[in-house]
Amino acid sequence: MNQQELLESVVADQLRTTEDIPYVGVGDTINVHVRIIEGDKERIQVYQGVLIAEKGRGINRMITVRRIVANEGVERVFPIHSPRISKIEVVRRGDARRAKLYYLRDRVGKSRRLRDQRRGLQHVAAWEATQAKEPKGKKKKKKDGDG
Repeated sequence: MNQQELLESVVADQLRTTEDIPYVGVGDTINVHVRIIEGDKERIQVYQGVLIAEKGRGINRMITVRRIVANEGVERVFPIHSPRISKIEVVRRGDARRAKLYYLRDRVGKSRRLRDQRRGLQHVAAWEATQAKEPKGKKKKKKDGDG
């Protein structure tokens, strides 16, 4: 067993499964549920923000989440496989054309928002809904007296 295989076998039981971690991409708005220990009490705090960067792989995988608190930008870096992270939820999928969204640090107001990933599909959903309501195959029959 070489050194790399030894490391992977030690780390394998510490990795979270794909069921615990949903697919998150850069630009998504996510809720990160973090376990906070204060004295002998433990509570879960939700940190909601935009995922602006991902780095690392395996046990070293980290995500950077940015949110705005009292008109100040706050960024936190979370190790995904940490036992302090109880769960991650995707609130909204954002459409990003970059791997790192560091340019959001300079933006203020509405320009800070990202487009929704499904931005052009509202008319498709509406069209499918109207097609489902109309009965198919029933046409009006012409009567003999009608021209």
